[in-house]
Amino acid sequence: MPILHSNILGEGQPIIILHGFLGMSDNWKSMGAKYAEEGFQAHLVDLRNHGKSFHSNEFNYEVLAEDLKQYMEHHHLGSAIILGHSMGGKTAMLFACHYPNLTSKLLVADIAPKYYPPHHQEIINGLNAIDIGHISSRNDADEQLSKYIGNVGIRQFLLKNLYWKEKGVLGFRFNLKVLSGKMEEIGENIGSTDTYTGPTLFLRGDKSEYITQEDLATVKRHFPLATIGTIDNAGHWLHAENPSQFLEKSLKFVK
Repeated sequence: MPILHSNILGEGQPIIILHGFLGMSDNWKSMGAKYAEEGFQAHLVDLRNHGKSFHSNEFNYEVLAEDLKQYMEHHHLGSAIILGHSMGGKTAMLFACHYPNLTSKLLVADIAPKYYPPHHQEIINGLNAIDIGHISSRNDADEQLSKYIGNVGIRQFLLKNLYWKEKGVLGFRFNLKVLSGKMEEIGENIGSTDTYTGPTLFLRGDKSEYITQEDLATVKRHFPLATIGTIDNAGHWLHAENPSQFLEKSLKFVK
């Protein structure tokens, strides 16, 4: 079984960081460095079919949680703080419920334990429309993607995944073929009876609609010790939009 790729920063209590859909460990590099400065060992992980981790036709939250368990065993981590954003947050929730003994604390960024209807179709369509075999630069890709996605920030985020497979040949790090066919899985919920009774913090962006007031009872049902904090002037990408407040609130919790 291949082990997830990661970038490990610092020494101390391990904190494992799981990125969102179509993201990669690199998205958390500056935040991970800050945790390392504060005396933690930050494990910035690439989930399967993302970043530099292995590609596989199997993709759902059950296998993502199992990958994380294998990763921890491989690195001899007795337990860790698990921090996940969006899809990574769902993975973190399921992992904590299945493996509470491996989870010292759970930190979930802007996602609730509920089903979300597929809502990334435009992004997937745009990525699939890029003529990857005939582009020679990120600018070419950006130009093609802009016909589908107007938001420059989202395009830049997605195009961080472009890399030179060989001289003159660009490719995506994520497994676009498999992820395109697994859109339903991204919105799936954890099990209806899954619970984790350890210390838990949910952080939401004040401009995001991913966690609503109506979700709070559901959060408490699955995570009875959960507290919910709000990051100001931030949408779904709260750690990137207000990094200083995200760091401050997350550190207060993990310490």
